[in-house]
Amino acid sequence: MDFELPEEIKIIKNTMRDFVERELIPLEREFRPEGEEMPEELYKPLQEKAKALGFWMLDIPEEYGGAGLDLLTRCVIQEEVSRTIAIPFRNNPVFGPEARGILFELNDEQKERYLYPVIRGEKTACFAQTEPDAGGDPAGMKTRAVLDGDHWVLNGTKRFISNAGFSDFAQVMAVTDPEKRARGGITCFLVDMDTPGVTIERRWPTMMGDAPFQILFENARIPAGNVAGEVGQGFRLAQGWLQEGRIKGHGARCVGIAERALDMMMDYSQIRTTFGQPLAERQAVQFMIADSVMELHMARNLVYECAWRHDRGEDIRNMGYMVKCVCTEMASRVVDRSIQVHGGIGLTKELPLEWWYRQLRSIRITEGATEVLRWRMAQNLLRARAKGQ
Repeated sequence: MDFELPEEIKIIKNTMRDFVERELIPLEREFRPEGEEMPEELYKPLQEKAKALGFWMLDIPEEYGGAGLDLLTRCVIQEEVSRTIAIPFRNNPVFGPEARGILFELNDEQKERYLYPVIRGEKTACFAQTEPDAGGDPAGMKTRAVLDGDHWVLNGTKRFISNAGFSDFAQVMAVTDPEKRARGGITCFLVDMDTPGVTIERRWPTMMGDAPFQILFENARIPAGNVAGEVGQGFRLAQGWLQEGRIKGHGARCVGIAERALDMMMDYSQIRTTFGQPLAERQAVQFMIADSVMELHMARNLVYECAWRHDRGEDIRNMGYMVKCVCTEMASRVVDRSIQVHGGIGLTKELPLEWWYRQLRSIRITEGATEVLRWRMAQNLLRARAKGQ
């Protein structure tokens, strides 16, 4: 077994580390995103520098003009980018347009209307699955789509939808067969946000600084040609995209956050003196550092293995659940310890710690609460054991 990253990925990792240290971390005092977009005067020069380094459209396959990177490489890049708070947590404009994986499943005509405009930066999209009574249990969603001639009539409410108020279209999950539900009864629709019957009801300001939207669908008529994939395939499409997002967006991102928080903890403990001694001499602080190093090491290896297995085409559903649970909770503990070691200054906006603390508290809930993922994983394991697998 070889636990070393391939040489080409090491080069990418070091190049991105240098870019983050030189270009992004110095911006943190100038721009600390609290839900707003990064100003154009900041991200435009960064985009040009990123392009020059080859860091452009990192999540887009090569056939569509993207970098065509595998998941392991993208996780390593995400780890390094997450060391800074200068980039908005949910909208990163520095490395080019983001096209969600579902869009690559569209037919050729749909790609012309939706995928390619997103890649060219002409349109933006949001993903609408969560509902007031169906967050951690998406199979229990109530939004319904009923076929009426050559249109689907859409009714329901979606809540906590990031960027909905700024998007040109939404990828909306709706029940098309109440009996089948997650087993072939949920469909993904491409819904233009200016469709009659589609209303932005309100925003939900959060502790993270952003304010996701609530969308109301009242007899919105969606052309039958706007079904993404096949009728009944929506749940599969959504879970495939969310699974990859957990590994990179929750796993690798948390590893990067924890690494810098740990670096800050160790550096500060050596220069801060109390009662005649540096904090680094205190056993309580030493234990915090040791625990953080051990937990970070285990989490990073889990992320890398999971991404590697994903790239090999293996079923990583349970391992993806592990990544989300282990990494989000690990990073929360490491950032909390770093704040504790920094004392009062750790609570201020002079440091990035309080910002990370709030963001991490969010992702332990969003896109699958850790309790739900533990439950799902246990169900899968017990079911497999009962079958003798």
